[in-house]
Parts: sequence; C-alpha cells; structure tokens
Amino acid sequence: QVQLVESGGGSVQAGRSLRLSCAASGSIFSFTAVGWYRQAPGNQREPVATITIMGSTNYANAVKGRFTISKDTAKNTVYLQMNNLKPEDTALYFCAARRGLGDYNVWGQGTQVTVSS
Repeated sequence: QVQLVESGGGSVQAGRSLRLSCAASGSIFSFTAVGWYRQAPGNQREPVATITIMGSTNYANAVKGRFTISKDTAKNTVYLQMNNLKPEDTALYFCAARRGLGDYNVWGQGTQVTVSS
C-alpha cells in the first residue's frame, strides 16, 4: 500500500510563500491523480489543486494565480507552491491520491499552514 507523507507547512505572515511536499512511499504512477485538500477549523475539507499523472492541473478559484501544483515523478513527489498567502489560507493541508476515476482514497496525515495578518 503506497503511503503519502506531507511536509513543508508552517507559520508565515500574509504575502509570504510556502512550498508543501507530498512524498509517496512508492511510485506515483500507481495513481491517476494526486490532489491537495485543506480543512480549516469549523469548515469542511475542500479541494485546493489536483494534478493528473499526465500533468493536467485544476485549481480552486480561491487559489488560482497564487498556488501551483507540480510533480516530480523521479522523486515520487507532488508539490504545492503557495505564493501571496492570505490569512484565509490557514488550514490543515492534506495530500490525497486516487486510482482510476474513483474517489480520492489514499490520504496523508496533513501539514498545518498558518498565515497571520
């Protein structure tokens, strides 16, 4: 079973940047897509960005133009570059993956991002 481990979270001031990493314990080619989700206190978990194994990307409207998802298949790692962070980006960020066209059913433990104004 391939596992996902997130890293790169932290506390930053608004306007700064962070890069999150999602490292798979096996080949990411076992997945058809990998995504980043986030959950703020009191809110439901929401999708942030996704990337397919072919490299197609999709972003939530709230992060378009500020966040970039990318992958390094040689390192079995997916990244989320987050620029111009805002306080409303504060959340626990999760990496998730899916096989085929099913639900995202492989999840990491999450990494906390806190943005202060």
